[in-house]
Amino acid sequence: MRSGGADSHHDDAATPAEEQSYWYGAAVVAGAAVLFLARLGARALWASEGRWAEIVREMLLSSNYFWPTINGKLYYDKPLLSYWFIVAATPLTGGINETAARLPSALFALAGVALVIVMARRLYDRTTAAWAGFVLATSFSYVFFARHASADIETTTGVLAALTLFVCNREHRNGWWVIWLWPIMAVTSLTKGLMGFALPLFVMGWYSLLEEGVGALYAQIAHGPWRARLNWFRARLEWFFNLKTPIAITAALAVYYLPFAMSQNRTHSDAGLYMVFRENVVRFFKPFDHRDPAYIYLYVIFALMAPWSIFLPAALIEVHRRARKAAASALAGADLFTLTYFWGTMAFFTLSRSRRSYYLLPLLPAAALVVARMLSARDDLWAPARRLMNLGYGLLVAAAIVMGAAFLLPAWMRPGSLRLLPPSPARLIFALLWLISLAGAAYALRRNSVRHIAISTGVIAYLALFFLFVVAMPQAERYRYESSFAGAVRSRIDGDTGRLALYRIWGPGLIYYLSMPVPIASFGTPDELAGFAESKGGAWVITREQDAQNIKLQRELVAGEPVMPWQSPSERRSRYVLLRIR
Repeated sequence: MRSGGADSHHDDAATPAEEQSYWYGAAVVAGAAVLFLARLGARALWASEGRWAEIVREMLLSSNYFWPTINGKLYYDKPLLSYWFIVAATPLTGGINETAARLPSALFALAGVALVIVMARRLYDRTTAAWAGFVLATSFSYVFFARHASADIETTTGVLAALTLFVCNREHRNGWWVIWLWPIMAVTSLTKGLMGFALPLFVMGWYSLLEEGVGALYAQIAHGPWRARLNWFRARLEWFFNLKTPIAITAALAVYYLPFAMSQNRTHSDAGLYMVFRENVVRFFKPFDHRDPAYIYLYVIFALMAPWSIFLPAALIEVHRRARKAAASALAGADLFTLTYFWGTMAFFTLSRSRRSYYLLPLLPAAALVVARMLSARDDLWAPARRLMNLGYGLLVAAAIVMGAAFLLPAWMRPGSLRLLPPSPARLIFALLWLISLAGAAYALRRNSVRHIAISTGVIAYLALFFLFVVAMPQAERYRYESSFAGAVRSRIDGDTGRLALYRIWGPGLIYYLSMPVPIASFGTPDELAGFAESKGGAWVITREQDAQNIKLQRELVAGEPVMPWQSPSERRSRYVLLRIR
């Protein structure tokens, strides 16, 4: 197959191998669809998913789609678009439910896989493109957020769309494609925040300046007349400094501002724009939470990209070597963009003083490109990269053997307190998939080629993630009780919603499953709760067991989440209980 880099897509006729690689890309998208969509609503909402589901439930209840609330209280921490995507999904799922809440993330994740294939095809060839899509589609955190109600995947895909448009037109920097670039970034910014503008511009800017090399950049900005320096700078950033950009920015600002303007007009509040400033500008420079250390992303990436992260060190040194070696070829620009995409994204999130592990999700497409570039190189690898790849693969196989054996152990053979855990779900299915993975690993170790190691890792990744998300986690739902507890509350109070109260609980997920037609009274002090109970002639109170003792009123425990043998004392004390105050 020809590896013609940026110009290879102009070939008039494809070889049989290239045609086969085309079908590989289609197969990757189909496999990703199964992984992202199968049994999407089989699990109850988890953690922050409750925010998205409850906000949309209250939007549908009030028919006010410009005022996001949780239990009747404003929650404008994110722009409106990610909620509107869920609203749009509800007709397809019969109303607001777990599937509707997660469907936009799954579809945007699938679009992200297709986009990274397109980007890799423009940069390299069809084989690299297929591997890039597959690596992204089978990275742990990408699958997790593809099946999670949030705005993270939408943002990641939007950033990828802007950069893909840039890659496809980087040889025509003053083209009309710029008109589309800015609205894409505006729509992306309406899902989670201004990162939809900042990150693509950061990566595109650095790539444009570094395209002729670090030495050329230093020589141009450090020497010569100021006019010549400015002319060089403007020429490198011609996609920005042209007459089309003002038109594009105007359109983008209109797209971005319109939902906030409509919200402000209907509610007479500028809370939306204030939260944009607070959550993006203030948090970036002076965070009020999420103050993880600057080096967090250096190790977090290995968990986010598992299992493909085992190849990341080898792939990085290999792509850096290829970029230097191919300095005069068409592939030099492709490798430079891949590395700028990766390191630029890493630098962008590191520079932000507000840090959290999943913030790094937009790095995964870049990391997939880096790993795919190495895997498509066949066996023409630099010796240090090959040794690192073999070491990583050996660790993966060892981990697969040990973790698989531990998963299959019956409860009575487990050491110590692990015996208290419930039986492993779907052990027969797991055993079958585990044996298939080990057989593939044995074959790959015997052949010891890059291609066979890559295929074996792909089999392990896909089967493990399929089992985890499609088989095991839905079966483990029997040990999660938020939804069933909410059902028990509704049954116990029997329509007496006016006397229902929350004490020291926020719980968007619980509020969603309670599904009350009006906001539930919420209190933070015993005196406030006592006043409510007195005014209502009694009350039903949902609180945590550890907070129930602070209620100095005559109370009766009516219902509570079950206590499991494997739960720690703190977990038991934090379970939900329903009290009746007479």
